[in-house]
This record gives sequence, C-alpha cells and structure tokens, in this order.
Amino acid sequence: MVGNFQTSGKAVFRGRVPARWIVFAVAMLWAGARLATVAAAVEGVIASQSELSFQASGMGTEVEGGFSRFDGKIDLQTDNPQESSVSFSVEIASLTFPADDIRKELLKPDWLDATRYPKAEFASTRVKKIDAGRFEVAGTLTIKGHAHEVTFPVTLGRSGNATVASGTLTIRRLDFGVGQGEWGDTSVVADEVKIKFRIALGAPPAG
Repeated sequence: MVGNFQTSGKAVFRGRVPARWIVFAVAMLWAGARLATVAAAVEGVIASQSELSFQASGMGTEVEGGFSRFDGKIDLQTDNPQESSVSFSVEIASLTFPADDIRKELLKPDWLDATRYPKAEFASTRVKKIDAGRFEVAGTLTIKGHAHEVTFPVTLGRSGNATVASGTLTIRRLDFGVGQGEWGDTSVVADEVKIKFRIALGAPPAG
C-alpha cells in the first residue's frame, strides 16, 4: 500500500490502493487466511475514529493531550516486509489540551517551540512482522530538531467496518529538549511521555 492520509476535521486517503494492500489487510485481520483468496477494499481514513494523543504526568497527575493535524505515507510489501516503510509528520500548532492556557504554554520555546519547529516527524528504518496482525516498527523520531531511534509495536485489528492500525510509543521528553529551564525538573513533570495512535481505514460509502 502506498498512500497519504491527513486529519483535520475531515480526513482523506489519496490514491488508489494496489492489490497487495488488499491482500495484506485481510490476511492480518484473519489469522491463517490464505493470501490468494482475499477480496476486500480499503480506501479511506475515517476521521472520527483516527487520533494521535499523548499522556504525561505532572505533579503526580496524569494528563492527556493530542494533535488534530497529521499526515503520513505507508508502503507495506506483504511478500517482502523488510522493504516496507512508514513515515508521518505532525503539525505542532494543532496541539489540543484540556486547559487552553497550558496548551499555549506548551507551544512556547521551553516546550515544543512550534514557531521554530512546526513539525515533528518519523521515518521508519525497519518493519518486522511479529505474528498475524502485529508488527514491530523501528525508525527515527525527530521532535524540536532532536532525532532519536525508537521502536514500537503496531497492531492491525477490526472495528465495525474499519481496519484499524494502533500502537503506543514511550519516549523521554528531555531527550528531545521538551521542557527546559525549570521544567527540566522531572519531579514536577515526568520525563516519560506516552504517545498513542489509532488510524482507522474503511471502504468509501456506496454510491
């Protein structure tokens, strides 16, 4: 599968989906299914079911935020997984947070510095199949100009009529220069931040 996805209130999946993605998606959803017998179509991102969020701990309290705009490219080669690739970018200014004053603070230079570094990016260097429906993705994550190698699992599942790719990645914010000065104190804001993603794909409406 080679395609682009973008979320911003309305999500679109641009480009026709080649047959190898159709084979891949169904095979991962139904353990033991034979690739030669697959017949399905996945062509759209379902915005209402797709999300990119993060969890952090401040003064012992768990808080959660997210991003409303991100796009990416996926190239999955079922017969040669090691040649597959995954990449995405996130618009930092699309940060969402329950408290607007904190949201504005997080966009400032001591934190995410959205003006100087408008995007966070990931580019895979390796995609490995673990078992039916589960993969391990390794690559370079760049936030605020700091690049580090990360590895995380991706699971393909089914939710209603949608195919869902989901996963969780834990990073250390200080590795990426997020939270400087007094905010570097991890007793105030924990170093570990958990990133969660859920991308739902489904066939376009009939007619």
